Amino acid sequence: MKEKLIKQAVQVLSNNFQKEGFTIPCKGLYPFQWKWDSGFIAIGLSYFNISNAKKEIETLLNAQWENGFIPHIVFHNESDTYFPGPDFHQSNLHFLSSKEYKSTGMTQPPVTGFVLQEMLRIASDKEGMLQFIETQIDKVYRNHQYFYKNRDIYNEGLVYIYHNWESGTDNSPIWDDIWETMNPPEYDFERRDTTHVDASQRPSKREYDYYLHIIEIAKEHNYDDTKIAELSPFLVQDPLFNAMLIKSNSALIGLYTKLGENEEKISQLKKWQEKSIKAFNEKLYNENLGAYVHYDLRNGKQIEFVSSSSFSPLFSGIPDEKKAKEIVNTMLTKFGGEDKYLCASFDPTSSRFNPKKYWRGPVWINLNWMLYYGLKDYGFIDVAQRVKEDSIELIKNDGFYEYFDSRKSNNGGYGGSDFSWSAALIIDLLHI
Repeated sequence: MKEKLIKQAVQVLSNNFQKEGFTIPCKGLYPFQWKWDSGFIAIGLSYFNISNAKKEIETLLNAQWENGFIPHIVFHNESDTYFPGPDFHQSNLHFLSSKEYKSTGMTQPPVTGFVLQEMLRIASDKEGMLQFIETQIDKVYRNHQYFYKNRDIYNEGLVYIYHNWESGTDNSPIWDDIWETMNPPEYDFERRDTTHVDASQRPSKREYDYYLHIIEIAKEHNYDDTKIAELSPFLVQDPLFNAMLIKSNSALIGLYTKLGENEEKISQLKKWQEKSIKAFNEKLYNENLGAYVHYDLRNGKQIEFVSSSSFSPLFSGIPDEKKAKEIVNTMLTKFGGEDKYLCASFDPTSSRFNPKKYWRGPVWINLNWMLYYGLKDYGFIDVAQRVKEDSIELIKNDGFYEYFDSRKSNNGGYGGSDFSWSAALIIDLLHI
């Protein structure tokens, strides 16, 4: 069964790789290059096609803006199966945007640093991979510079996101209370996602109005970070996003050390790291919930809900031993019943939980992959093994879907099928 699953996963990734040198998440629903998808995809590709893995990262980083920003979607190709596309986003409004590639004016969790580290771990030709990393690593470093310079408005080591799509957890119930503070116009547009996927599994039309309104505000100010920080109704310090930045900081320190002669960058990364971890534990931890939570900068308060993002700091080595035990206890208590797969994307004990709807409750393989490694690093071996086995079982039962029902009594894969990061990360989990 293991070899069969790996063979099927390899086929998914091979079928989704494009002639332009990147992998689409899946056919139809997501026809372009997504930032954090490409990172996870490169990990899987590294096992069987190292050339494509390198192209994946190189193609993504080629679209970096002059200020270090890396967009969340790069529109390398033409497609009418996705909205909103390049004509809506108008990345050219920012004077430092890429002149060669159309893109969005928002980003996604900064995974690329630790992805380079993973590619080195997997590669059989370590010297060849280090040579490749040397050609790309400064671009990733400049991306981190961008975040700390432009997105850390209080100089505290925590960066903001200005759109829910930047979080990666697009329609999480975390954002519901922010939507209550907004009253955007009703936009006239044609949804494309619901022609590929059952509408009950996707964000609503009204939710899309919120999403588009935030982009319109950013466009009105030419994607200027200072103006966005001042005016966007959505301004959040996200534990998943910041944990990925911290994990990638650590990876860059290790990689620059291997490459040699990068003392100034290593020193700067260590300063960012120390400040970030301190602020993360002080500002994003909620003692009552026993978990890390999001912080709403616009309204000056924590958003007191538990999601799979709440546990992502384990992957980045952020909690001390006491906090690690507390958040694992919270995960097992709220998310870990015998009738459930670990780990639902939102608290199953909440009235906002929906096990079939995108980021409102289903299991996602990329979060499980991070959880597996984080739990293992902290010595929670049995829980880590459960997360791994649950992930494999879901794909074995339902196929390489985008996300999965977290209830064992309701087996189901939802969203896009033949989904690239599900295939890529299962390849890694099956090799461990």
